[in-house]
Amino acid sequence: MTFKIYTKTGDAGETSLIGGVRVLKSHLRIESYGTIDELNSYLGLIKDQIEIPKAKEVIYEIQDRLFTVGAVLASDPEKSKMKVPDIHESDILLLEKEMDGMEESLPQLKNFVLPGGNVTASHCHVARCICRRAERIIVLLSLESEVPEIIIRYVNRLSDYLFMLSRYVVQNAGAEEILWRPRA
Repeated sequence: MTFKIYTKTGDAGETSLIGGVRVLKSHLRIESYGTIDELNSYLGLIKDQIEIPKAKEVIYEIQDRLFTVGAVLASDPEKSKMKVPDIHESDILLLEKEMDGMEESLPQLKNFVLPGGNVTASHCHVARCICRRAERIIVLLSLESEVPEIIIRYVNRLSDYLFMLSRYVVQNAGAEEILWRPRA
């Protein structure tokens, strides 16, 4: 028996959540885990470009956790009986530990930083923006349906990590951060 990627079950604009509940493809749950998937794909691009071995390892861990976040978001907590993996406090602590380590070697931030500095850092900024969008959608979803609060905390912390990673990448490349200097 061969496995086909297409099922034709979504041709009318609906899809299934984990557990079989059918929803419109425009449902906030679909939008939330779709945005997490977009972020995860973008992190794959960063991981393929970054030249910092420790950062590659951490990004791999983050990608794994984002699959977990996606699974949680793809489940209807009121109707699904399936057990999905979950995020742990240690996942947030990993991001915080990595940020603290990067911050030790970075100059103190006294200005806003414009996205850029080098290509990989710019990609980190795009990923940060995707992460913030995912966070906004997840918060909106949490107003109408149960979302574990640790998911919101993890995604929030991840956007902070991506900002710090962009700064760290610039420094490791010997490039300069582009500071925002507003007109007087």
